[in-house]
Amino acid sequence: MAAPLPVSLPAAVSTRLAGITHVALDMDGTIYKGGTLFACTLPFLARLRELGIGYTFLTNNPSKSPTDYLAHLRKMGLTASADELHTSALAVIDHLRAQHPSFRRLFVLGTPSMLAQFREAGFELTDDSAADAPDAVVVGFDLTLVYARLCRAAWWVKQGQPYFATNPDFVCPTDQPTVLVDCGSICAALQAATGRAPNLVFGKPDPSMLDGILRRHRVAPEAVAMVGDRIYTDIAMARRARALGVLVLTGEATAEDAARAHPPPDLVVPSLAEFGELLAAARRAAPFRT
Repeated sequence: MAAPLPVSLPAAVSTRLAGITHVALDMDGTIYKGGTLFACTLPFLARLRELGIGYTFLTNNPSKSPTDYLAHLRKMGLTASADELHTSALAVIDHLRAQHPSFRRLFVLGTPSMLAQFREAGFELTDDSAADAPDAVVVGFDLTLVYARLCRAAWWVKQGQPYFATNPDFVCPTDQPTVLVDCGSICAALQAATGRAPNLVFGKPDPSMLDGILRRHRVAPEAVAMVGDRIYTDIAMARRARALGVLVLTGEATAEDAARAHPPPDLVVPSLAEFGELLAAARRAAPFRT
């Protein structure tokens, strides 16, 4: 007889858990807090590897390159590869390559790390001149924002150039005594000046944030679990993308938040440790697996 799951779950959730082949993981609040890994993170990742389940770390923050993020993870004791990390800047790059291959010249508002990602992906970045017209405008979380470049972005948006934003966040969370104005706020300024919103906003909760992962790992959305600590980004994206939405209570959301959510997460767990136990138990309980 198959071993029972460690907690009582709806049959549909148990069935989906048994079919999970890839886990998309939010970062801050899910695998670490600030600069410290949660104690359960490394054992959870080891369990995924034992089960043959792939995983990818996701972040809405495009201000750092994948190389920067991998170095940050290494400092905390977690070694990962570039294939295991997906940022909102990479989501924009994937979309432009797949849907707009003719867009090769871009005006990009972003940090030097973000600009380097677009250059490395083969895009030409236009300068700040009104004579150097881009094929499209990309706006990100620019910690190095210069007023003249904001005005140039507004000019091209006003001229009707296609316009994409890396993420919808208005502020970036910080424990410092300041407000970090994020991409959504920059886009709000551009909309006030031009009357135009972005053609498309990437990052959670937009389901296109998962598209690159689905293509890269050749998985269906129904076989993906999206794990995070925010209902309005992580869980909302999971539902819109048809992935399993798993809320962990190690970050922003509380059990009370989960109980009030409509629709609710598919699964609520205290931490990654309990989710790992449920995945392993679901595999054991499944009668057959090919």
